Amino acid sequence: MDVFLIIVNIAVLLVMIGLLIYMQKKHFSFTKRVFTGLGAGIVLGVVLQLIYGADSNVLTQTTDWYSIVGSGYVRLLMMIVVPLVMVSIIQSIINLNKTAEIGKIAGWIIGILVTTAMVAALIGITSAAVFHLDAGQIEAGQAENDRGAMLEDKLGEVQDMSAPQKILSFIPSNIFQDMTGERPTSVIAVVIFSMFVGIAVLGLRRKNPEQAERFTNIINTLYAVVMRIVTLILRLTPFGILALMANTVASTDFAGIMELGKFVIASYAALIVIMIFHLVLVGLFGLNPFQFLRKVIPVLGFAFTSRSSAGTIPLNIQAQKNSLGVDEGIANMSASFGATIGQNGCAGMYPAMLAVMIAPTVGIDPFTPEFLIKLVLIVGISSFGVAGVGGGATFAALIVLSSMGLPVALAGLLISIEALIDMGRTAVNVNDSMVAGVLTGRILKRLDMKKFNDKNAIEKDIAV
Repeated sequence: MDVFLIIVNIAVLLVMIGLLIYMQKKHFSFTKRVFTGLGAGIVLGVVLQLIYGADSNVLTQTTDWYSIVGSGYVRLLMMIVVPLVMVSIIQSIINLNKTAEIGKIAGWIIGILVTTAMVAALIGITSAAVFHLDAGQIEAGQAENDRGAMLEDKLGEVQDMSAPQKILSFIPSNIFQDMTGERPTSVIAVVIFSMFVGIAVLGLRRKNPEQAERFTNIINTLYAVVMRIVTLILRLTPFGILALMANTVASTDFAGIMELGKFVIASYAALIVIMIFHLVLVGLFGLNPFQFLRKVIPVLGFAFTSRSSAGTIPLNIQAQKNSLGVDEGIANMSASFGATIGQNGCAGMYPAMLAVMIAPTVGIDPFTPEFLIKLVLIVGISSFGVAGVGGGATFAALIVLSSMGLPVALAGLLISIEALIDMGRTAVNVNDSMVAGVLTGRILKRLDMKKFNDKNAIEKDIAV
């Protein structure tokens, strides 16, 4: 009987995929197909949970099959991240006139990412105060206690790492290891290596133009092939979002959400305010924030469902370059840096909220100027090197809480709602990296305003 029900569930997913294929053939826009997939995934997930229950064997096996589409799509994106980042940045640097431009671009992007992370921390603190969040009011069950013990064990891995050591971890010692994504800072390491290659080619161009030209031709060819692969993968986005959303909703612990509803509401209130802050920043630089939002929504939809900033890098770069008119080099750097630096949701808001919640349990007033200033500064420093995949927020929380002298085990109280909050945090992280790219392009006069203001310039390459 179970096998029959699983086959029926798979058939339902295939029918929905067929609908998305039909929409593609009828030339529905990419955005409409993405949101159709998102909405259909939510409905399918709710129906599956209502029929079978979150803990049923049928649902578990069904989501395993759905993962072939959902998680398979994320794996394809992760597969192309390193080649895309490496070839794109090398090509971008080769096309620069001066190596000094690289420093300007990187400086502005990192500055914006870290500054907005500190503002996000202040927003998280304010939300925690408005909603009167207190970790002492949350009851811990076995799962929460186990999670707390795991966090305490994991603390040893990051507690003794100083700020200089964290910065040192960005520098690659084995680029082939970083190409596998072995370390949390692997993407940054690949960026640094690619920048060295690009700078070397600029130097070679002055001494041996012929060799530099041959290498440039190879890179241009590789870039064309990689971008074609990216286009092919991104066309699968509506299908991936459909399966990812169905799995997420079907396996969500709604009882846990109801129990910790105040924290969920406070978190999403803070995330919405951060998004508004991002749009205000865009407006302050003379750009239409609603135009910006309209063009980034498909990317944010995928970030929301996948919970992976790193996996969103290909979509991020394409949207910045093709929809927003950001210079290619800036788009590549902002998307790559934004996957591990200054993440507003995971490294900014979340650890700040936890610190304010946990401080009263050890007799500390979290609203003294000394505590708040120290917390915001630590958030800014610790926002370097947060892994751009699920779990990065935990890493950031460990660093911040331990630096503030607060018990990390209490962070385990939120395990039942972690996935739900992480969806919103990831979308905000990705939006911040896109804001950094757009603002850097605007500041350095490398933003195509005609393309930014073109309402039809939304992923034309992948909308067919």
